[in-house]
Amino acid sequence: MRQPRILWFALLGALGVAACSADHTTLLESPGPSFDHGGIDAQLLSCAPLPYSKTSTTIGPQGGVLSFGPHTLVVPQGVLGKTVTITAEIISGSANSVRFSPEGLQFSKDGAALTLSYSNCTGLGMLLPKQVAYTDEYLFIEYLVQSVDLLSQKKVTGQLKHFSRYAVAY
Repeated sequence: MRQPRILWFALLGALGVAACSADHTTLLESPGPSFDHGGIDAQLLSCAPLPYSKTSTTIGPQGGVLSFGPHTLVVPQGVLGKTVTITAEIISGSANSVRFSPEGLQFSKDGAALTLSYSNCTGLGMLLPKQVAYTDEYLFIEYLVQSVDLLSQKKVTGQLKHFSRYAVAY
């Protein structure tokens, strides 16, 4: 008599494992690009594409703010030695990626603060701390910048020392 009960529990256990595996596969179905580049083990967060946009403003030694789409760049007073026209581009794709010009522009002191929204993103990476990643044009992660994940706002802020291309990583 005990044998049917054991088989019943074994069947229920197998179904539970299969259900958990199916749910786990769904979560991992579409991770962002994964790169182990120069010892960095990080992935770009998978996001619904934002529309391409390009915004410019002039910022000088007094500092300033550039808002573009859901993202913001804050340049504090004193980090630029002269007035510069800064352009920010939202690059449409499966990762929240932005490009700044003039490329290579260097900041003194602590740098500028880039806040990237990830409210349009999904997947397993949403459960993990996010960082701003410095990338090349092919979205290979060069390095992760010092960042603070503002989880309740679905934003991450990183300190930039220079201009190039950046994206949200985990």
